[in-house]
Amino acid sequence: MKLTAKARYAVIAITDIAVTSQKGSHSGFAVSLSDISLRQDISLSFLEQLFGKLRKANIVESVRGANGGYVLARASADISIGEVMRAVDEEVQTKRCGETGIGCTTKGAKCLSHDLWQAMEDHIEGFFTATSIQDVIDQKFPQICPELVEAAE
Repeated sequence: MKLTAKARYAVIAITDIAVTSQKGSHSGFAVSLSDISLRQDISLSFLEQLFGKLRKANIVESVRGANGGYVLARASADISIGEVMRAVDEEVQTKRCGETGIGCTTKGAKCLSHDLWQAMEDHIEGFFTATSIQDVIDQKFPQICPELVEAAE
């Protein structure tokens, strides 16, 4: 399984806006994509593509003018990683059959491990949905299976 640059860069950029807007002197000010591009080493044209989608999904709002840029549409604690990923058309895909209903094998049937990969996708989706941008900033991540963590300790 591999997440594309779209998902990673969208989360990085939204987190950058959240962190920058929380700093005292920048509180309430819009963050320009060129500043994010420089700080995070992400192509400006790529950010522009992502932010068109993020704006349509009501994750960010654009601010015009000399001090223009983007602000979060809601508090960082109210924006989930899953929401950001879906906004940029990213989905976790661990099965080769996808959601087409055709099946995993060349004969159109489910492969023997299909349900395993589906369960893993469900856990990953749950983790991304339960994790907010603020959680990323605070480095506090939900434990979907706390019993596994306890067993490992």
